Amino acid sequence: MTTKNKPTKQKLTSILNSYERDPGMLVAILQDIQAEYNYLPKETLTHISQGLDVPLTQVYSVATFFKAFSLKPRGRHIINVCLGTACHVRGAGRVLEEIGRQLDIKPGETTKNFKYTMETVNCVGACALGPIVVIDGKYSGQLKTDKVKTLLESYD
Repeated sequence: MTTKNKPTKQKLTSILNSYERDPGMLVAILQDIQAEYNYLPKETLTHISQGLDVPLTQVYSVATFFKAFSLKPRGRHIINVCLGTACHVRGAGRVLEEIGRQLDIKPGETTKNFKYTMETVNCVGACALGPIVVIDGKYSGQLKTDKVKTLLESYD
């Protein structure tokens, strides 16, 4: 498995202390953990609940409300395929299928080697560039199926 190790209690305590254990900073704390480990392990949520003295249900509520958070391990590279109207009519569905075929995953899944996670989004606000794929925040516009392999190889 090539994901980062699970958070240690020492690391979690350090993150909590950096926010002075302020329950109002829950989202920021979860963002720091997500940035560090690429997901939010369940045992981490329990530790955060205890460290902030807030109900575990509140922590889960926040962690599951925001799409940016994941409760399962994600790949090192996050692929977002825009399926908004402008991208859709320009062939985003075919691009999505090709990425899935190349990586042998479906939307919402992660490759076995934890290199890629593929997700779909409704719009990335770059309609003139459609179909568009965003990998790790980098936009690749006017993407065609014959360019998918080269794009993915650039992340090796």
